[in-house]
Amino acid sequence: MKVVCLMSGGIDSPVAAYIMAKAGAEVILLHMDNRPYADDGPIERARRLAAQLRKETGQEMPLYFAPHGISQGKISEKIDKIYQCVMCKHAMMLTAKNLCAKLGAGAIVMGDSLGQVASQTLLNLRAENQDVRFPILRPLIGYDKLEIIDIAEKIGTFELSNLPAVGCTILPKKVVTESDMKTARTYYEETDIIGLAETCAANAVLDS
Repeated sequence: MKVVCLMSGGIDSPVAAYIMAKAGAEVILLHMDNRPYADDGPIERARRLAAQLRKETGQEMPLYFAPHGISQGKISEKIDKIYQCVMCKHAMMLTAKNLCAKLGAGAIVMGDSLGQVASQTLLNLRAENQDVRFPILRPLIGYDKLEIIDIAEKIGTFELSNLPAVGCTILPKKVVTESDMKTARTYYEETDIIGLAETCAANAVLDS
C-alpha cells in the first residue's frame, strides 16, 4: 500500500508517517510550502524530519514540496477569515489527492488528533472532508498529545519538530470551530479550490 502523508513539520504528522510505515505502508511525504506566509524554517525542518524518519523506518520516504502559499493568499481574498484553516486543510487534502493520482498512491495520511486544535474538531473535520472522495487515514485520531509526544521522543522527531520557525502568518486571530457544511462548500466553489489544488499538485517538486 502506497500512501501520501501530509507532513507539516509539527509533532503529530511525522508520528503518523512513522506509524503507517510500521504498519507496512510505503510512505511518500508531502510538505505544503506556506511561503510567503512562513519563513524558510519549515522547509529545513521538513527535510530533517524526513531524514530521521528514513533512519527509523528504513524506507526511502521521498519528500515533495508543494507551493501552498499561493492557494492560501487566493483563498483569503474571498472568504470570511474565520474559515481560513478549514479551507487550508481542504486544499491540502485535494493537493495530496492529486499527488496520489500522479504517484499511484491509494490513500492520504494526516496527523489529526480529534479536538486537539480548532481545525480538528469533529464538525471541522467533517467540513474539510466533504467532496474529497478519497481515502483519508488518521492513525492518531484517538491519541492524546502526551501519547503522541512519547512516540515522537522515542523515534527522534520531537526535538526536530520544535526547531525555530515562523508559523503561519495568514492565520486569523479567530477561527471557526463548528463549521457549517453549506458555508464551507460555498467557499470551496467561490475560490475554485479544486483548481487551486490541481495547480499546487502540478507544481509539487521532489526534494533532491
